[in-house]
Amino acid sequence: MSGVGEGLGKVEVRLRWDPSPYGEPPRHLDIIAATYSVDAPHGRPVYVVHYESRSPDGTINMDRHSETGMGLGFVEVMRLEFDRLSSAYGRVVVGVAIHQDGGPRTFGDMSNAGVLVVEGYRRLLADDFAQVADATAATVAEFTRDASGAWEFREMVRGFDSDPVLFTSEMGSVPQ
Repeated sequence: MSGVGEGLGKVEVRLRWDPSPYGEPPRHLDIIAATYSVDAPHGRPVYVVHYESRSPDGTINMDRHSETGMGLGFVEVMRLEFDRLSSAYGRVVVGVAIHQDGGPRTFGDMSNAGVLVVEGYRRLLADDFAQVADATAATVAEFTRDASGAWEFREMVRGFDSDPVLFTSEMGSVPQ
């Protein structure tokens, strides 16, 4: 857990992967964040943020988006501003989903895939998806508000076998 001092402020989730080999359909991964209310931290998300959206109050945004990878480092970036997030929210889960255009793909099929979660210069998580190689989507981080109102980080790398749409309804579930 994190949560030193006043808790988390601005956090970035960065995603990288290499483009598909020549002649194959593009490989497309997406960062997805689901926000849950204080009253139902494991219920339905109040809202979901992905490449085509942002949070209603502008506290969760996609700063950079790629549909092909590029192989040039972190090509997709989501910014979460916990220091401005409404007190109505008590939990945010962030995950990564692989678009299944052109046939089923898992993280094991992706070349040089990785995720990095940072707050300023402090690394909270770095992962290469090896532990979820057979999954088509994975949660990577859980952020929760403690009793004092400060936000804390918890690594939550957990694989799912679902498409991006179904994943948004499953990603906040309690692990079995």
